[in-house]
Amino acid sequence: MNGGDGGEVTAAPPAGPPPPLEWKFSQVFGERTAGEEVQEVDIISAIEFDKTGDHLATGDRGGRVVLFERTDMKEHGGSRRDIERMDYPVSRHPEFRYKTEFQSHEPEFDYLKSLEIEEKINKIRWCQTANGALFLLSTNDKTIKFWKVQEKKVKKISEMNIDPSKVVGNGSASSSTVSSSPKPYLANGAYPDRSYSCLNNDMTFPPGGIPSLRLPVVTSTETSLVARCRRVYAHAHDYHINSISNNSDGETFISADDLRINLWNLEISNQSFNIVDVKPANMEDLTEVITSAEFHPTHCNMLAYSSSKGSIRLIDLRQSALCDSHSKLFEEQEAPGSRSFFTEIIASISDIKFAKDGRYILSRDYMTLKLWDINMDSGPVATFQVHEYLRPKLCDLYENDSIFDKFECCLSGDGLRVATGSYRHVVNSPPFVNSYNLFRVFGCATGSTEAATLEASKNPMRRQVQTPTRPSRSLSSSITRVVRRGAESPGVDANGNSFDFTTKLLHLAWHPVENSIACAAANSLYMYYA
Repeated sequence: MNGGDGGEVTAAPPAGPPPPLEWKFSQVFGERTAGEEVQEVDIISAIEFDKTGDHLATGDRGGRVVLFERTDMKEHGGSRRDIERMDYPVSRHPEFRYKTEFQSHEPEFDYLKSLEIEEKINKIRWCQTANGALFLLSTNDKTIKFWKVQEKKVKKISEMNIDPSKVVGNGSASSSTVSSSPKPYLANGAYPDRSYSCLNNDMTFPPGGIPSLRLPVVTSTETSLVARCRRVYAHAHDYHINSISNNSDGETFISADDLRINLWNLEISNQSFNIVDVKPANMEDLTEVITSAEFHPTHCNMLAYSSSKGSIRLIDLRQSALCDSHSKLFEEQEAPGSRSFFTEIIASISDIKFAKDGRYILSRDYMTLKLWDINMDSGPVATFQVHEYLRPKLCDLYENDSIFDKFECCLSGDGLRVATGSYRHVVNSPPFVNSYNLFRVFGCATGSTEAATLEASKNPMRRQVQTPTRPSRSLSSSITRVVRRGAESPGVDANGNSFDFTTKLLHLAWHPVENSIACAAANSLYMYYA
């Protein structure tokens, strides 16, 4: 191609995929010491960044919500937006500190159904901020609460600055601080002389005022964070709530259980609209349940929900009040001859997330991550094997119920990478036995081969297992049912290393604007950056 000045201009070659990230340890909150026993109520069950990435919320099985705030931007001075406009990049990694915590839910008992309701926090979602206050939704199995967290100024009042030894009766001073001559007084502290009494009928005051009157003085003002429950959305779900999601309109949100999805207005707590109902007339005809639901990030009329059969349905609220029919159905066809007893179980989707631009949907089933293009419903555009090495162990996983674990997934803000969790890896290196919770990060850009296995420790890049480095576009390998008994323990390799299926990394979140991941390992919150 020739330029206007006769010189030849060569077109730049297309940019390749971004290089793999090198992850580094940033922080840990609630780190366990060796041999420390973890209390059930302290195990983290939900984690979520707000839209700015300046705040992070976690919920635990004890019904508590803990808030963290970012501090590294404040130390640079100015707002984050001002720093982003600078010509040079900020070299420091994201740092957070503990902000506050509050008890969101308490254990309850449904007397009509004789059912105990746990206080465990299932999901947390941030809402739009207003007037410097933070707003968020939290839910357990049955009840959703809308919280406002705000700084309140606490005025510290000094004590009355009079000599306590001179206080008698009702607290009036027994003598003036001006005149040295004592004045007679009554038992209640008043003066018998009317010229010195301020309680006479004509409200006259002595010359020079009342020298014994002292007013409290505000010596300093302090601020404290106060969490207040603004709304309680209850009695709308017969089954356990598995999802809540804010709408982009800032006014409504959805809550989903196994069979229904309800639409709420944030300001109205006693009424909701049922928009999806998959409950059959006869429960014996039930073939699938709702496992997750998410609003589109920019289109307030669109939402997606996943099912236990591995399908994702995209619905449009403009079509009808009750969205019995879907706009699009995303599911992958079974490979011929691959069906087995575990096929439907491992196909169940445990979590879905929209990409920031709303173009893609990320889903997590038991074995894989799948990336879907909402404009292409013929199949996923990419499939990532999370822990394919566990496929021969599906029988053992079924027997100990680990096959029903619900792993979450997340996308980076730029949409170039995805992440999800896995099981604890026990490394046998005599005389020591170390164990680490693992999570996976995959590159999903065109041509990317990035597939990192990281551990939730202070050394995240120490690879523990050999895994495939390239994501596959389809699942072509068949499921092998293996039943083993005797000396061979489940998940043990040739080196004596094994996997602890009782401990796993289920919950993690990606910072909305930076390559930073927060993940929950039991009661510890680990944070990494790249």
